Amino acid sequence: MLNFNELEKGTNIIIDKQPYEVLESFHLFKGRGQSVLQVKIKNLITGAIVPKTFHPSDTFEEVEIKIFKAKFLFSHRDQFFFTKENDPSFRFSLIEKNIGESSKFLTHQTIIEALLFQDKVINISLPIKLNLKVIEAPPGVQGSRSQPGTKTVILETKAKVSTPLFIKEGDVIVINTKTGKYVQRVGKE
Repeated sequence: MLNFNELEKGTNIIIDKQPYEVLESFHLFKGRGQSVLQVKIKNLITGAIVPKTFHPSDTFEEVEIKIFKAKFLFSHRDQFFFTKENDPSFRFSLIEKNIGESSKFLTHQTIIEALLFQDKVINISLPIKLNLKVIEAPPGVQGSRSQPGTKTVILETKAKVSTPLFIKEGDVIVINTKTGKYVQRVGKE
């Protein structure tokens, strides 16, 4: 069991039979020596981030989340199918609701990390940066004051991303999967 002072960034705990990861934690001191711990925690199954306040008397069960490499195969409706990287016979699927915004950056054969909790795959984690091809890009028109120097392009995964005006159809760009933003152009395919 973990106590109040052991909750640090990256710690995995169980709350209401659900696994959570601590994203941020800081002590808040109140009058007369009382202190509470303000945390932001992420539900590892749903991806929801919630703020919580814990008191010195609270204890927490630490949970072990196993991670293994997996490969994205295909999607059908809101189901996403994967296989273990080195064991194609081990297949699993997750629904779009669990994967969240990351689903819009998945391409065939993308290597991801799968999170295993109590012998069940609960979610995936994409690499922070992915190279994706631009399949549709309008011509860059300067002079717009609302969005100076940017335009919206469509990637091979059908995701829409704001990029600089010089990005053209066929360019390969790097996307930050955590923020969903353009990072740089890496060339043409």
